[in-house]
Amino acid sequence: MTPQPIQNFYDDKIAICYGCGRHNEHGLHVQTFWDGEVGVAHFMPRDYHTAFPGVVYGGLLASVIDCHSIGTAIAAMYDAEGRAPGTAPEITCVTGNLNVTYLHPTPMGVELIINARIKSLTERKALLETEVLAGDLVTVRAEVVAVRVKSRANFLVDG
Repeated sequence: MTPQPIQNFYDDKIAICYGCGRHNEHGLHVQTFWDGEVGVAHFMPRDYHTAFPGVVYGGLLASVIDCHSIGTAIAAMYDAEGRAPGTAPEITCVTGNLNVTYLHPTPMGVELIINARIKSLTERKALLETEVLAGDLVTVRAEVVAVRVKSRANFLVDG
């Protein structure tokens, strides 16, 4: 398991994503740890992440899955190239597709474990299968396509 999350290697200027940006004070702060096969994240929903009493809001779960899957893809791409995270040139991805299937209501008050596995990987794309566990119960499954793009710093607008 990597000693620190892949998100710690994202460029400071652009680490502002609502889901995983360490510089977004209001964000979810998703952190992805890569072990060479599985990306693992832990997330504790807060009281205001509710859909209705006792159940986590599904849109929040999709956001957590999205950022964690992209983080896993980035870590896997560095690994496939035999490079340490954060080395140049920067590897970054965006979401090409996010397909979420809700299997069971996800309960509040339980730390969620999110596991992402690479189903296929090329230099330009990764296909991932991600699941959310509440205890031993898989509550959500998703398939995510991550697409490699030039540095996210290119998304910044001067002005």
